[in-house]
Amino acid sequence: MTTTTQDPNRTLWEARARGEQTPAWETLATEPKGIAIEAVDTPAGLWLRPPNALTGPAILAIHGSGFVGGSSGTHRRMFGHVARAAGANTFAVDYGLTPEHVFPSQLDTVTAAYQWLLSNESGPIAIAGDSCGATLAVGLAARAREENLPMPASLLLLSAWTDLEANGATYDTGTDPFFTRELVRTLATGYLAGANPRDPLASPLHADLRGLPPTYLQVGAEESLLDDTRELARRMRDAGVEVRIDEFPGQVHTFQMAAGNTAVADEAVREAGSWLRSTLVR
Repeated sequence: MTTTTQDPNRTLWEARARGEQTPAWETLATEPKGIAIEAVDTPAGLWLRPPNALTGPAILAIHGSGFVGGSSGTHRRMFGHVARAAGANTFAVDYGLTPEHVFPSQLDTVTAAYQWLLSNESGPIAIAGDSCGATLAVGLAARAREENLPMPASLLLLSAWTDLEANGATYDTGTDPFFTRELVRTLATGYLAGANPRDPLASPLHADLRGLPPTYLQVGAEESLLDDTRELARRMRDAGVEVRIDEFPGQVHTFQMAAGNTAVADEAVREAGSWLRSTLVR
């Protein structure tokens, strides 16, 4: 796999900070080899099927982009790399975006997708999400426990957004060029549409984390949301959840989107895939 010495992920966020919409987010990653893509209408999304995939287990992948953008299409390549690394069929789900769709609409959509997978797949289901996709992943696991649904096998959370009040000190200490505290609070306001930012199903930091499945968190050591990951990991451990957390030096938000183009993204995806597989095959 060819990698570059540049950081296309940081370059993208620098461009977004200048108000530029290029490069396109989905172009950061290379095309993962051998992934068969199948569009699904209900629930809306894409199956990403790697060669020689496990029979039975699957991954539900939930994209990020602050509830204002993103799709299974923008994240198809990154989640395809994760699917290959895990050797597991992966369903990347779509959900409605703000301002037309607000909390709890997105959580309802991913919960319905999870229930669909439970009904149609014969093995355990892991959940992977980046940024606000990680927000939804934790909310989904908490809702599954409340509604007596089978618990996910595991949670993979990439650059997780866990504090909708944006109180973390790392907003002031990192080198993230885009995600300011003001911006993140604006995104949260749009998503919540008047709901409490400490609603347990909206904000992972305020969820009841007891009984949640093993969780692996990856985060850039320079991103503004670093404290979001650190604090969630601490609270999960306090609640008795099995937690792994890896911080990647020099990286900013969702650096895994450059899979195939940077060595650090490739390393992160390999680790994520290996860990996911270990939770799906026991």
